[in-house]
Amino acid sequence: MARQGEDPKVAALRAERSLNPRPEAVSDERFAASEFLDARDLVQVKYEMVRRARVDGEPVGQTAAAFGFSRPSFYAAQRALDDGGLAALVPARPGPRGAHKLTAEVVAFARERRAIDPRLSSGGLVELIAERFNVRVHRRSVERALARAERAESEGDR
Repeated sequence: MARQGEDPKVAALRAERSLNPRPEAVSDERFAASEFLDARDLVQVKYEMVRRARVDGEPVGQTAAAFGFSRPSFYAAQRALDDGGLAALVPARPGPRGAHKLTAEVVAFARERRAIDPRLSSGGLVELIAERFNVRVHRRSVERALARAERAESEGDR
């Protein structure tokens, strides 16, 4: 989301999770002298860092430092580039991956309870889930999980 008065490129980089949080740490002179390269673009910085070591043969430690990274970060960027190309240099979204509380077992339990008592509210399901599985979930999470399960079942019937 663009902030009022924000440079459009910065807003775009932020929206794509590619805004370098420390552009001032990029001290490489050739990078800074380029009209094309932008220290605010994290993907460009990481790509050029890896390219500089691989193609130009510059030492990894020196190159990583000049681009504002540590040696382990350099190797992580190199591995990401090798494994997934440029897109892999974009940082992953923060937060949990997938339904770590609403597992298939929990959703099946909720569907079973709802089938037994269709009037059971999502708030009631939250309480039953907490009693049975000892996890706290939000009622909207339960509603979304049940809706996904319904969609998956109806698509499987086709």
